[in-house]
Amino acid sequence: MGSRTLVFLLFALAVSTAECNSEGDALNAWKIKLVDPNNVLQSWDPTLVNPCTWFHVTCNGDNSVTRVDLGNAGLSGPLVPQLGMLANLQYLEVFSNNISGSIPTQIGNLTALISLDLYQNRLSGPIPSSLANLKHLMFMRLNSNKLSGAIPAPVIQLVQWGNLRIMNVSDNQLAGSAHHTNRTGFAVTTIIQDAKARK
Repeated sequence: MGSRTLVFLLFALAVSTAECNSEGDALNAWKIKLVDPNNVLQSWDPTLVNPCTWFHVTCNGDNSVTRVDLGNAGLSGPLVPQLGMLANLQYLEVFSNNISGSIPTQIGNLTALISLDLYQNRLSGPIPSSLANLKHLMFMRLNSNKLSGAIPAPVIQLVQWGNLRIMNVSDNQLAGSAHHTNRTGFAVTTIIQDAKARK
């Protein structure tokens, strides 16, 4: 009986370590693609067991990443699909940088996300419809980028589920418009967009 317990504990430890390593690998894959003139990612050492000791990264009691705070850090480069592997991430704060390229569809895998702050960057392309998977999202600030196309209808429907409080998509190149709605009777979502949508 004792040996079975030991085997179970070792297995649980291995699974936990593998998860932490995969999160570190995901963040390191991003670091490799970024230009970091201020060395804010200097502590991001991929040889460590997990990224919980890295600056700008917060973890929960299970050593799983819950927060990445890289606002106003002088970073340039893309977001990477590997960010979608951070299963317990609640806050992705990457505002006021020079992040370019598109928003990866894999961001829609971050189903625990509460705040997605990508404003004041150089992101382009469409808003991925996969963001509609973010049912816990309260703050979506994508303003002051170069995003184009229409806001996907499934993303606008996040308003109806009652969690989204702010959706700021102003100062982009988006077409169409979204209107305030309060069908749930509980939450009122503030939607901030340009007065005239660009065609």
